[in-house]
Amino acid sequence: MPGRAGERLQADAAAPISLLPLFAWLTPSFPVGAYAYSHTLEWAVEAGDIKNEDSLGAFLGDLLALGFGRSDAILAAHAHRAAVAGDETALAEVNALAVALASSAELRLETCQQGRSFLDAVRAAWPAPGLDAAASALVGEVAYPVAVGLAAGIHGLPLAPTLEAFLLATVQNLVSAAVRLAPIGQTAGTRVVARLAPTVHALALEIPALTLDDLGSATFRADLGSFRHETQYTRLFRS
Repeated sequence: MPGRAGERLQADAAAPISLLPLFAWLTPSFPVGAYAYSHTLEWAVEAGDIKNEDSLGAFLGDLLALGFGRSDAILAAHAHRAAVAGDETALAEVNALAVALASSAELRLETCQQGRSFLDAVRAAWPAPGLDAAASALVGEVAYPVAVGLAAGIHGLPLAPTLEAFLLATVQNLVSAAVRLAPIGQTAGTRVVARLAPTVHALALEIPALTLDDLGSATFRADLGSFRHETQYTRLFRS
């Protein structure tokens, strides 16, 4: 039997669905603290892996297609489905898996601090029937992609644009970090976002058909970089 979000989706099937919540939630002004994290980019710049526009684009492309971008999108999709179905047990299980998959202490902090902040902000400013009940299933740490998928599902937002917006926001946040680290300028950063847009679109189309068994990554150097960042001498970012 569908949950409240699923019933609302059925009732509103003939009405256009506004995507404005996604635009609000996935902008830099939404209070999740994304500006404080670089997801290993700071170490990659220090190590010389990222030194210009092309190397940044290649690094981020790998993180998207082979690393946490793809995995986070899978987790967000499953959280979205659990929220629509009103399945709080499945939601809690997806969240526990998402937290456990963080490959270092810094990356766990990155996803959990943003996830809890995102969920608290949505509950405070964008209430919806069933949101508090679904959120209560997530006790303690909340992974960011799970929080986004949960909120989008409860609000009746379609999965495909949710994934596309989530992945694009991920790219934009990381490009913003790279600009602040100074290997590239703002115009080059904008080109990198545009260059990765087809990858974002392709992933958003692929992810809905994937299961939790498809989770995995192969960005070993970035994972090792997150460990090394913990003792990096000078740091602007928390990851």
